[in-house]
Order: sequence, then C-alpha cells, then structure tokens
Amino acid sequence: MADRIEFELVSPERLMIVGEFDMIVLPGEDGDFGVLRSHAPLISTLRPGTIVIFEDGQITNRIFVASGFAEVTTERLTVMAEQASRIEEIVRADVQQEISDLRDKIGRGSTEPELTYTEAGLVIAEAKLLAIDQPAY
Repeated sequence: MADRIEFELVSPERLMIVGEFDMIVLPGEDGDFGVLRSHAPLISTLRPGTIVIFEDGQITNRIFVASGFAEVTTERLTVMAEQASRIEEIVRADVQQEISDLRDKIGRGSTEPELTYTEAGLVIAEAKLLAIDQPAY
C-alpha cells in the first residue's frame, strides 16, 4: 500500500523484521517518536526501550531494543539494534535475576570501567523489565 512505510529491523543475531506497516514508534534518545510514510529524513540513536509496530490501528508487535540507530527516509525505516528481543520472548524471572546480579556486582565495587559497564547493563535490564510490565500505548 502506498501509505505504509517499509521497515527493517536488524540485530547482530538476525534480521528480525522486514515488512510494510502503518506506523512504527521508536524509543529515541530524546523521547519516543513515531514514523509514518513521508516522514522527514533523519538519523537517531535509540535508548533502551520498546519499538511498537502498528497495523490497521492496532499494535501488532512489540520489540525491546537495548540500543541502536534508526535511519528514516520518506519511504523506509531501518533500525540497527545492538540487541533486540520480542517482548513475548523475554522471561521475567531471568531479567529479575539479571537485575539482582548486576546490583550485587555494583555493591561489591569494582574498577571504574567495570562499574560503568555494569551500570549500563543495569539500565538495559531495568528497561527490559519495564517493557514487560508496561505495554506501550
């Protein structure tokens, strides 16, 4: 259809999604933003959060991304994600354990580079838990 935007989501593990959709909402670094066909071209970094895909006025897919980049043209949206998972594939207990382990590691103290890496991992894990608990829109 002429009013749909082509969307491709790529992670290091796989090509996750290719298709045409009505709208995609992305977790931009400065806030969520929606992309429709004929959107102004832009490149944006992504923060940990949920990509929400709309078809026929309904949410058809939710995907968690840890970070990445989005390139928007008037006809196409391409997301290159560092890590991406369908929300329904994320296991709550695993994320809770990861959060607990990361908090313990931060509490034990470590070198500055290790602490920075651990804190970044905690931000991602907490965002993942939020994505499970709070469906978007």
